[in-house]
Amino acid sequence: MINLINFNFLKSNYLNLLIVALPLSFIAGNMIINLNVILLLFSSFILYGKKLLNVRFYLIDKLIILYFFIILTTAVINDYEFYFDLICGKENFQTIFKSFLFIRYLLLYFVIRYLIENKIINLKYFFISCTLASLFVSFDILYQFINGEDLFGYKSINSGRKLGGPFGDELIAGGYIQRFSLFSFFLIPVFYKKKFQYLTKYFIPIFFIVFFISIVLSGNRMPMVMFVFSIFLIILFQKQTRKFFFPSLVIFVFLFSLILNYNKNVKNNFTSFYNQISNTSAVILNQNLKATKSTQYLREFSTFYDTWLMNKFLGGGVKNFRCYCHHRPNIDKNSKFICNMHPHNYYLEILTETGIIGLVVILSVFILILYRSFYSKYFSNLILKENNIIVPFIFLFLVEIFPIKSTGSFFTTGNTTYLILIMAILIALNNTNNSIENKI
Repeated sequence: MINLINFNFLKSNYLNLLIVALPLSFIAGNMIINLNVILLLFSSFILYGKKLLNVRFYLIDKLIILYFFIILTTAVINDYEFYFDLICGKENFQTIFKSFLFIRYLLLYFVIRYLIENKIINLKYFFISCTLASLFVSFDILYQFINGEDLFGYKSINSGRKLGGPFGDELIAGGYIQRFSLFSFFLIPVFYKKKFQYLTKYFIPIFFIVFFISIVLSGNRMPMVMFVFSIFLIILFQKQTRKFFFPSLVIFVFLFSLILNYNKNVKNNFTSFYNQISNTSAVILNQNLKATKSTQYLREFSTFYDTWLMNKFLGGGVKNFRCYCHHRPNIDKNSKFICNMHPHNYYLEILTETGIIGLVVILSVFILILYRSFYSKYFSNLILKENNIIVPFIFLFLVEIFPIKSTGSFFTTGNTTYLILIMAILIALNNTNNSIENKI
């Protein structure tokens, strides 16, 4: 009996360790993310076997399964066309192979759901990991700003206009902080309320200052907007946090004005951002997406339409936008800008690569998740109202799927792993229908 208890304890701790390692994996890179995901999948199937298949399937689950089926279907159709037409000079069945590997994210979704719903994973450690990892990236950005290079020796590039911190020349540090720092604001109120509640009024402003300054210095402008947006959404809907509205507003205005006026790189970066928004608005209002004054992002967005028309209903297959875009009709070969790797917006990419059918299915998934989490939490009388651990996941999911923003590719390792992680935990917490907070 004691040996069985010890074995279960070891199983739980091992799987908790793999979940805790996920935020760190995003710093280490795609190879480590994939290794972490594979270890989590194999370990879970070895330790729990058929139990993982005994989860209850809700409508959301069936729609997610359907979307992955659409990915495989469109891969078969497009590889069949590639094989006969050789439109992109691809190797035979390459899209099928990529899409088959993509199924690992469907398995990841159900594994995480099972582990959370059966309370095998203690999310307290995940919150701690996200907090420490976000603070590390933030302090590394600050160190790089002051010294010209970060703790690993990565030097500032573009004359310090953008800082990559531990990500080197991959300038995504601001996006990382935006995605993982929100958990730090809930660590003490959710898990250490009885012991350290008095520290909340000190730590929350400190966290906000550190994370906000780091995102601004990183030069990642959209993550800065999304970070502030998520903070104010939480303050708006979470009544316990409304006392932080005016302090947060004052801190935000003061810090942003201070950095903008005393740092030339930051000022140029955000002035350029403002000009891009102004030019984009003007171009959209004039309904001329191909105008010479159109911003690069808008020209990238505009390339999706003719590309989508080539495969309207089922799309061109995962990561095939980069191929079809160069063969789209009405392409302006005299233009200096022709195509990019993806349209820089989740929904445009989903539309071009899995078609109208895929977009409708994934939108249905997103809407159902928001209804079962956001609506249940704030506009109904369900027990979910008392579950505060779910709050950061709700708003991180809402920000991640926010339609009017530029994004990376929906189908990359980092973005898909992150979205599946947030979705799976959010749905699992919703399915438990009660608070699983640690009453320390």
